Amino acid sequence: MSTSSVSKGCFVFKPSAKKRKTLSPKDYFSDGCEGAENSDVRFKLCQDLWDKIKTDTEVLQDELNRKILDSLLDFTRKCSSTRQHSDWALQMRASEIPTAALVLGVNVPDHDMTFQSLSELLQQSVTPHVASVQAKECGALKHLMKRVLERLMDTVVAVDDDEEEAAEQTNGQVHKSVHCSLNTLCDWYNTVTKKSNSGTPGKKRSSPVKDEQQQPPVVVIFKDLEAFNPRVLQDFILICSRYIDRLPLMFIFGIATSPSTIQHMLPHSVSSLLCIELFQSLSCTQHLATVIDKLILTNDFPFKLNSKVMQVLISIFLYHDFSVRNFIKGVQLALLEHFHSQPLSVLCCKKKDAQLNVMQLSHRNLERIKQLPSFKRYIEKQEPQEQASLLNDDTHLKEVCKKLIKDLHKYHKNYYPILSCLHTLTSSLPRYPLGKQIRELHLTCLEKNVWENEDYQSAMKLLKMLAKDELITLLQRCAEILQPVKSKKIKEALVHLEELLAKLKQLDTAAAETSPTVEETITSPMKNLQKKTDLFQLQKTLLEMNESRRSKKLSPFEVLRNEALDFIDDLVKKHLSPPESHTLNEVCYYSSSATVRRHLNATPRTCIQAALSSPYYYLQNENLKTEDGSVSNAAPDICIAYKLHLECGRLINLCDWLEAYSTVVSAAEGNDPDSDNFGKVDDVKHARFIRAVSELEFLGFIKSTKQKTDHVARLTWGGC
Repeated sequence: MSTSSVSKGCFVFKPSAKKRKTLSPKDYFSDGCEGAENSDVRFKLCQDLWDKIKTDTEVLQDELNRKILDSLLDFTRKCSSTRQHSDWALQMRASEIPTAALVLGVNVPDHDMTFQSLSELLQQSVTPHVASVQAKECGALKHLMKRVLERLMDTVVAVDDDEEEAAEQTNGQVHKSVHCSLNTLCDWYNTVTKKSNSGTPGKKRSSPVKDEQQQPPVVVIFKDLEAFNPRVLQDFILICSRYIDRLPLMFIFGIATSPSTIQHMLPHSVSSLLCIELFQSLSCTQHLATVIDKLILTNDFPFKLNSKVMQVLISIFLYHDFSVRNFIKGVQLALLEHFHSQPLSVLCCKKKDAQLNVMQLSHRNLERIKQLPSFKRYIEKQEPQEQASLLNDDTHLKEVCKKLIKDLHKYHKNYYPILSCLHTLTSSLPRYPLGKQIRELHLTCLEKNVWENEDYQSAMKLLKMLAKDELITLLQRCAEILQPVKSKKIKEALVHLEELLAKLKQLDTAAAETSPTVEETITSPMKNLQKKTDLFQLQKTLLEMNESRRSKKLSPFEVLRNEALDFIDDLVKKHLSPPESHTLNEVCYYSSSATVRRHLNATPRTCIQAALSSPYYYLQNENLKTEDGSVSNAAPDICIAYKLHLECGRLINLCDWLEAYSTVVSAAEGNDPDSDNFGKVDDVKHARFIRAVSELEFLGFIKSTKQKTDHVARLTWGGC
């Protein structure tokens, strides 16, 4: 396959007859997989688990968007039905276009899914004529008109007159292009509606509902209104307003920031042509809270995230994009990495399947279990004879692992209901000592024993100040949370909680008041203070007052309140211990936060500096390998220029930079250092240097400056 020729030429090599093997996702999963002996089972578990998570999240997102989507559908139906009646002109001026301003928030990556669902629902129940456009494909008015017509008419649209007579052949069929104008769209719409209204000859219209669908609206969706050119948008609206009497147009504006964007982009003369109705979607933080509650804080999925990974995903959401979709992708990445890198993830499945997989573990995987930190701690707590059996008898080890897996599933089954109860009790307290969102409390419980936290102690003190009605309401909510849980310990806790609620409801309000005899014992020393007394008598009276307060008898409500809170505290200490304290938690919990951060939270500047400082690790060329970390003189021009610019200050003299570059390149070419031509700048070196400097400027390391002639300003400091 090699060629040798004195002159330049073009050589054609025919591909070999051997077909290239197509790799499946399963093959990619097995490549580099730790513990490849059970990679097939792990891939199947990973795929099934992700399919279930994906299905559940899509259903959840549809439910969250259902309210606003239904409102939009009602709006389009109302506008469509209003147009069918004779009083259309009275309700809406002929030049006014119905417009829905849909405020979706700054979580732009999530908007595509919302608009896709909206388009599908509109086409299914309101109108088949729906077109979605984005700003990046509509830089000019003709491009916007072209995209709208093509997606509505499903044909080729010619922008110029020369293209109008052209024809395109697609899949063996010839499609004649049409002229790009709304007049063409009106003619097409009239033709389509006449065909749909004619129906089967000889049959009468059976219902007035069909009459309302004689003229279905033509909906144009602007996905990212802020990114559109205001002038293009204005011209398009002005043109559409002239055809509103012939074409039932309707707009949907996707807004990420604020409804005032419409006023900023459109002057009054244009915005007055729109009949705007505002629609507000669910906030992305509320969306995330629901997703975490249904996806993370549930026993339905055996795969779990530890506190550090959770913190990384939530931090990326809060400080970068507010995208729930990207948060779910982060969960998918963690899921894939866990099953790919952890051979024992074969046990990360339902309880029955996990116990069956335990019995099929190989000796090598059993040795991996013995190396787990949690299992080492478990062995240390056992008797010497039991330790020997666990270390030497594989059959006994499998039986113990089955029991430990069962205990781990019981822990998760009890953990989430008690977590919800604690959040219910503390989320309404002043200053939210344990967090306003349940995810904050969950992170605290994952890191350490929550009852050892000072904020937990503060929360319990505040709960001991609750009134009777408030306490009963909160405990009833806790009972509702525990009601559907099928766990023996949770059912016992529910019975006890209901008994406490019954006692609280039976209390008489008068019983909560302080006994008068106690008040007299407290006030009698106060009366003694009013009399003239010496220092000894004063000290005696104060001691009596202190003892009276200590010996104050608690009311029946206070006794029950303390009993209820002690019961909650006992549940927390039993069921909210961190997962690291439970044996074999490593099979379910993914803990590599650095991997997730590296994949999701990219640092392009660091990567670029690393590539420019160490080109060997990217190009794998032995000539570029250096021991002291410096850049070889045989490195690419941009690497040499980058290394030299690190030795300069804020302003870089281009002439000195060029001479230094020429010296390094001459050494790489093998020229004699003592020769007169060594380091001399020729046209080729000058051109290579200018290209390297231009690339550094494009990457943002330098910029041109007017402070000094033939100088550039350095924009970054330090290497990698």
